[in-house]
Amino acid sequence: MTKSGPINVLLVDNHPVVLDGLRAILQTYAHLNVAGTAADAQAGLEMAAALHPDVVLLDIKMPKINGIEAISLFKSALPACGVIMLSMHDDKEYISSSVLRGASGYILKDVSTDEIAAAVEAVAKGGTYFSSGVADAILETARVDEAEPLTTRERDVLRELVAGKNNREIADVLGITLATAETHRKHLKKKLGLKSTAELVRYALDRGIGVLRP
Repeated sequence: MTKSGPINVLLVDNHPVVLDGLRAILQTYAHLNVAGTAADAQAGLEMAAALHPDVVLLDIKMPKINGIEAISLFKSALPACGVIMLSMHDDKEYISSSVLRGASGYILKDVSTDEIAAAVEAVAKGGTYFSSGVADAILETARVDEAEPLTTRERDVLRELVAGKNNREIADVLGITLATAETHRKHLKKKLGLKSTAELVRYALDRGIGVLRP
């Protein structure tokens, strides 16, 4: 996703203090604009239909419709809108379920201001973002499949995809051409029988790929 002007963000959380804090934090960044806030998923969906935000920051634990259930509703109503889960929970099942439903990011509520902004920026560009705390939690319980049919280079590309990098950024990091990065991405989908970047990310998370620190 590319756009000119500020990134419009919708905040959905049933805790007023969290909403006020997030609004205050994000509004300190000139390129970010909090278009609206909502206390539950249904109100958030109605607001999203009117505001067409670029990114939705969505809490998991909410009444009536929880955040994970709401992801697919937001993606169905606004396919181009990126969804980031904002939670206190670093449970691997929450993370995998969020990605499967269509979330592009998962960050913990105790991350820094700059990391929240970085997550919004990455997802607004069409990438993914998982905070360091989330990555550490996944790493602790990761099941690495020894029969994994990926080459070292394919694993490198997959790690960068999980980090939210686009093809050009992957090419720069790995020292390969843009065309090669694009080819690796296409081959990964074909090789693994997956159709989207979200499915690639979930595949990586389930196997502990993409959460290792250099």
